[in-house]
Amino acid sequence: MTSSLKVKWCVCVCVRERESVYPTVDIFQSDTVVCVRTMSFLNTLRQWDKAVGCAEQKNTETALEVFLDIEDKNSKISYNIGCLHLANGDFDAAEKAFDFSIGKDGHLAVAFAQRGITFYKKEKYEEALADFKLALKELRDNNLIDYSPLGLRYKLHACEVLHNMGLVHAQLGDWEKAQENLFSALARKAEAKFKHIDLALEAILKHKLFELAEIRPGLLFKPNQKYVSELEKKDYLGKAKVVASVVHQDEFSGFAPLQPQVEDVPSTPIRSHSLRALKGEPHTVLYEFYPETVEELAVLPGNVVFVLEKGTDHWASVIFNERRGLVPYNYLRPLDNTLIHQHGQNDDAIPGPPVRNPPARPKRRTPISPDKTNETEDPGESAGCLMKVHFLYTVVITVLPGIPYRTLLHKISTKLNLPASAITLSYVKSGKKVTIDESEMTSVWKGVVDGRLTLWCALSQVPDETTPAITQVVALHSYESTNPEDLQFRQGDVITVLSKVNADWLEGRCNGKTGIFPASFVQHLKKDH
Repeated sequence: MTSSLKVKWCVCVCVRERESVYPTVDIFQSDTVVCVRTMSFLNTLRQWDKAVGCAEQKNTETALEVFLDIEDKNSKISYNIGCLHLANGDFDAAEKAFDFSIGKDGHLAVAFAQRGITFYKKEKYEEALADFKLALKELRDNNLIDYSPLGLRYKLHACEVLHNMGLVHAQLGDWEKAQENLFSALARKAEAKFKHIDLALEAILKHKLFELAEIRPGLLFKPNQKYVSELEKKDYLGKAKVVASVVHQDEFSGFAPLQPQVEDVPSTPIRSHSLRALKGEPHTVLYEFYPETVEELAVLPGNVVFVLEKGTDHWASVIFNERRGLVPYNYLRPLDNTLIHQHGQNDDAIPGPPVRNPPARPKRRTPISPDKTNETEDPGESAGCLMKVHFLYTVVITVLPGIPYRTLLHKISTKLNLPASAITLSYVKSGKKVTIDESEMTSVWKGVVDGRLTLWCALSQVPDETTPAITQVVALHSYESTNPEDLQFRQGDVITVLSKVNADWLEGRCNGKTGIFPASFVQHLKKDH
């Protein structure tokens, strides 16, 4: 090899039509330059996935060792290292890891939030406040950031960052600033689950501290599973499988000379593999059959059905085209394998239609269930009345004709997920809607046409359990509306309560406007006022 010769070794890996780019390492040896494209990206993926698996199994020590062995650590991996150190109580190591993560990605808001929590636990309140402000800045006036697309199943909420800022101000003795932060957090609370913000505001008004809002330990960034799945070796050809063979029960899938055929052929041909694979005995249909109930199955002459059970009333439970139902057994004939063999020798011959008239339809004395796996099903559900109920939306149920009013009301209330006492049913009688009660049920069932009936449902005029016992409240603090549905008011305003939304929010009217507002901002108006 001469000194002027350049040798290049290139290793490329394609992941679903995308070529991964790896760092290039130049090695100088005399006058020869050897360019090696390393596999660090693949190694990083393997170690990252292994470390996350160890952490999910609560083996944090092994997870930390694997993470620290990764040569090319990105911001997410460094964030994971910081979270593990933080969970172990090693705040200095956690601070260094979060520093490295932020150095790699200066816009990772969750890393600023975690480093702020680390500083708070180290009682470095000024540094913690600065990091919480940077996390809020990276939120860019959004109420939350969902990190799920990046591999972290966590949503960073602005209200929790403001909550922690209020706590830091309280630690620094600035109670007025802490109260301002918590009011802002309350206004930006996107979900009702953040009850700790309301409790924090109550504590601040009493000049008391409250708990820090932390990210649950164990939540780590995971590598892209699409790339992780490509790390495993795949056998795209697979293993050969015997589809057809002249040798009975032949499972050999390799390469070999032709096997000798069987000399003594049995008198009766072997049953077709496709017929052996299906459950039931094969029968051919002799006559066209029209079903009269939902349990019966329509078949045509020449169809091949598989009989699962034959009843004493000459009805059979059969399978046809992956559907199960009942067919008269005298419309069927067992399928002879010799006939299949003969038809296979003369495929061009088209059998003519049967010349006999179909036999009489047998009476069903002991009906066979077409699906034994559904024995617990209500008999009225399969051969009942199809009832359409118009509410705020339309629902359809199947009921047994003639059931009493209480049973019907229970089935409809269960379908609508409402208490039976909260709804009223009606139907059309002589062109007018009539409320249904027990005395009207005879007329209701007379209105069934072709197995169908239409009813209307309305909410009863009953007291709303969610309405508060009080009718008026007085505002303890001013509330600025941030959404169109919010109610804005000033401290001291009297608000008429209309309804209770949930444990944290009320709906009311004030100054001619209607909207919702936090219940913690008001108190009951005493009668003497």
